[in-house]
Amino acid sequence: MNSPTAFALTAFIAWTLALLLLMEVIRSRLVLARKVAANAFVPDNANLSPFMQRLARAHANCLEGLPVFGGLMVVALLTRRTAVTDPLAYLLLAARIAQSTIHLVSVSARAVTLRFAAFAVQVGIAVLWSYRLLAG
Repeated sequence: MNSPTAFALTAFIAWTLALLLLMEVIRSRLVLARKVAANAFVPDNANLSPFMQRLARAHANCLEGLPVFGGLMVVALLTRRTAVTDPLAYLLLAARIAQSTIHLVSVSARAVTLRFAAFAVQVGIAVLWSYRLLAG
């Protein structure tokens, strides 16, 4: 990769894909074990285990964040202004992975607070990037 921004964007997409792949592997195992009918899955995994519900939500969080966080990285790449995004690109990626991982591991009050903190880091970075990209 030629910049931290390009790497972080690609890794963000790969992380989102990894969560989807994990969900589909587990769903496939459930079908093959005849524990769930192939046509019985719902998008939020509400009829499955709490872990599967958290996995679906963690994946959805990535999909929801990608247009905002990834979009800003794309703008920086397309306008050749990665000097704006490169310094914090790895931090944004780490915060995204932390948010998802915490979501998968626990829903305790402390975990939810940590998960929100990871999200807040991403939002703060996005606000800063937006300002700097618009200010020119």
